[in-house]
Amino acid sequence: MFQTFRNAWKIPELKNRLLFTLAILVVYRLGCAIPVPFVTSSALTQMFSSGDMLSYLNMMSGGALSRCTLFALGVTPYINASIIVQLLTVAIPSLENIAKEADGQQKLQQINRYAGAVVALIMSLGYYFVVRNMGALKYVSGGAGIFAAVVIIATFVAGAQLITWCGEQIDDKGIGNGVSLIIFASIVSNWSSLYTSVKGLLTQAASGKPQYYFFLPLLIVLALVAVVFVVVMTNAERRITIQYAKRVVGRKQMGGQNSYLPSEAEHERRYAHHLRFGSGVHPGHHRQLHADRPGRHIRSGMHSSTPSTTPPGCTS
Repeated sequence: MFQTFRNAWKIPELKNRLLFTLAILVVYRLGCAIPVPFVTSSALTQMFSSGDMLSYLNMMSGGALSRCTLFALGVTPYINASIIVQLLTVAIPSLENIAKEADGQQKLQQINRYAGAVVALIMSLGYYFVVRNMGALKYVSGGAGIFAAVVIIATFVAGAQLITWCGEQIDDKGIGNGVSLIIFASIVSNWSSLYTSVKGLLTQAASGKPQYYFFLPLLIVLALVAVVFVVVMTNAERRITIQYAKRVVGRKQMGGQNSYLPSEAEHERRYAHHLRFGSGVHPGHHRQLHADRPGRHIRSGMHSSTPSTTPPGCTS
């Protein structure tokens, strides 16, 4: 593995892409540390320590949501918008026709951006009222309160759109999987809580509860099983059968054989995975690494990345 990294570093183009991706991730983490004006983030600590849905969303934003920072919403609006557009593509014929066009995916991507801005605005309004009810705002009434509300909501929306743009830049100029890398950086930034959890288990065991000694090995085994399952599912493929038509060449009959076209099964699971992520009910946070463009299905993935190699006279 280390030899692979060393070899990649020797290729100028790949080296530039790696550095560009790293720079974008650094910018993202800096944005997660820049607080939104007119908000006292210390008043929100208790609200995000209850382990409910807000804690889940805070984990996916790398702790930015609890600190009420520039990138507090993360890429959640973009993913939710992608899910909505994907569902509407099946329900609305005009969108389905757009998806079938040669440049349909580019048009749908543009629609995802606009829909993501709308979703970010709705989420920003909701989060603003949550922060206001928690008493974390410095100004809540009069002209100062209105100005503070506009600034906070606009900052959240702009941050969500900016981080979405950063993910697309990683796709175009970096190593790809921009949105996935951003989510990965958010999860990794909270790994410091793992030490606290392990320390808490050992403390409970030392206080006269020996059953906690079994919890730590159990967690390690479950983590290894999850990693193995993820690797197996990532490398899985769906074989699409191709039947070659029979033809006569001279006195010989050729063809009539069956073959298959390997296709990554991962493309078919992306939509369902992002649906779980958007609804916030999926506990397997580590599988957030694999989706570079949410909402794509196997048909769009094959048209965009797999060239047609079926020879004339073949049917699939």
